[in-house]
Amino acid sequence: MNRRRFVAGAPLAAAAATTLAAPAIAQTMPELRWRMASSFPKSLDTIYGAGEHVAKRVAALTDNKFQIRTFAAGEIVPAFGTVDAVQQGTIECAHTASYYFVGKDPTFAFDGTVPFGMNFRQLNAWLNAGGGHEVMREFFEGYNIVSLQAGNTGAQMGGWFRKEIRNVEDLKGLKFRIGGFAGNVIQKLGAVPQQIAGGDIYASLERGTIDAAEWIGPYDDEKLGFNRVAPFYYYPGWWEGGLNLSLHINKAKYDELPAIYKETLNSACRDATIETMAKYDAQNPPALRRLLANGTQLRPFPRDVMQACYRATFELYDETAAANPRFKKVYDHFKAFRDTQLQWFRVAENSYDSFVYLMQAQEQQAPAGGQPRR
Repeated sequence: MNRRRFVAGAPLAAAAATTLAAPAIAQTMPELRWRMASSFPKSLDTIYGAGEHVAKRVAALTDNKFQIRTFAAGEIVPAFGTVDAVQQGTIECAHTASYYFVGKDPTFAFDGTVPFGMNFRQLNAWLNAGGGHEVMREFFEGYNIVSLQAGNTGAQMGGWFRKEIRNVEDLKGLKFRIGGFAGNVIQKLGAVPQQIAGGDIYASLERGTIDAAEWIGPYDDEKLGFNRVAPFYYYPGWWEGGLNLSLHINKAKYDELPAIYKETLNSACRDATIETMAKYDAQNPPALRRLLANGTQLRPFPRDVMQACYRATFELYDETAAANPRFKKVYDHFKAFRDTQLQWFRVAENSYDSFVYLMQAQEQQAPAGGQPRR
């Protein structure tokens, strides 16, 4: 045996073995081509980008065997037509916010966000460790849909108004573009909710077809140009403490997937949730500074408005639960978890945050070289 030839050939043999192994594994994976309809405009690299992120991760993790092509709102399906398209199997999946479909059943809202509900971390805990996914899965089966968590915006702003909101009376007759269950709440207080897709809000606000509009927060709102047609920017968005975005998948198509592709989709969606939340947290602060520098007038909602909305919200929850057993089942589970979360966050998270915010404010007010006020 020629020892030199054996040693010299060893790396080549190893490389050959590696080359042969990869295709053997790849051959067991079917090639799939799916279409994903988004409910969001392509101009928003954050919320629309979350769907793109899922598609890119799925392709990367499957060596391009499983590819999902993403389409913006209106390209193949209207922004608010995605549930019907997924349910009927017209498309394999859609990236959307489930609360858009409360007109079909208000229970959809719990998969997105509800007024005075939970923030991102609390909702994430309910869905992934508190049984939320399980109770929602049963609901979605009635629509032939599997829903996966695929992004979050965090707490949102209260929207753009052409006129100031000074009290509850100012809500009466107000034509307000607002998403989800909150539309029912403000209607209870005399406002007129409008459901308008993100890409169409600016034109409606500019023409005066609507008096106010909420979308997400400074980064996206600046991109859509709302500050050019409405001067007053209100906070907080009491109806969106943390909007969960979802990938709706046709259940039959999902069930057909190999186990490795199902896990790939789940992994990509979890990654998109972290990525999207990070983008909003990084990009909203500088965007807000730019808006204020350009003349935006920042306003908190008056206390009596917040209190009236809070009371109307929980009255409406009780009324809806009494009339809709699907809503009641999810609401009871959701509210029990929310109550324990609020108790815990009030002790640890909120007390920590409140102290840090107070100290920062005092330091900013202290004279140069002086000590912050105690």
